[in-house]
Amino acid sequence: MSQNEIEESLNLLEKDWDVDPILRKFMLGKITDVSDYPLKVKDVVFHVPYLNSEKKFILWKCYWPDCHNCCDRQGRLPLTSDDLITIGKGLKYQKPSDFIKNETLTVTYQEPGPSGQLTTMTTINLKRKKDETTSDDGTHISCRFLDEKGGCSMHPDRPGVCYLYPFSSWLENEKGTARVHATYQFTGDCPGFYLADSLDPMKDEFKDYSKTIYDYNMASNRTNREGFGSVSFS
Repeated sequence: MSQNEIEESLNLLEKDWDVDPILRKFMLGKITDVSDYPLKVKDVVFHVPYLNSEKKFILWKCYWPDCHNCCDRQGRLPLTSDDLITIGKGLKYQKPSDFIKNETLTVTYQEPGPSGQLTTMTTINLKRKKDETTSDDGTHISCRFLDEKGGCSMHPDRPGVCYLYPFSSWLENEKGTARVHATYQFTGDCPGFYLADSLDPMKDEFKDYSKTIYDYNMASNRTNREGFGSVSFS
């Protein structure tokens, strides 16, 4: 996302939530004295930002059900091969091919990788609205499965990527072994970020998310091997 898009999201967020001015400056790229603090939890290495000038870590907690911005301003819902089967059955489709034809879009887009290189992604995405087209890809759309109380009407069979928020994750080859890495998505939409002196307040979240993130990466990797998506670097 561009800084203008993040600022627009923060302005919308501040209509309903208080945003720490230090975090706002950080998300807008106005604080640059930041260290990457790697934290290994089980099979995942979390990269936690540490603001050197403030001597604070950036941590996170979820405010659901008071907040459901991640569903109300959804940007993209890529599906794994497991999702295609599970969600298709939940929507009463007998064959995954019929579900893919009617309820998804295949899109290709580029993202900056962890080392700065461009990553080209081709994914099968769940339509966030019934009439969604490829021109809507990546734009903020309220998910059609979000109910009036801010809950997911297909939970617990929602897309695996939904369980990751607010993290993004990737695989790296470390001496022949695949290592899963994760860091926050700073889109300006989530009020759950806060500053803390230590990582202790978030130890339960790191523990729970380590399994979720690892399992999703394995499912995503399998999806590419099965031909439902692809990743290339340039």
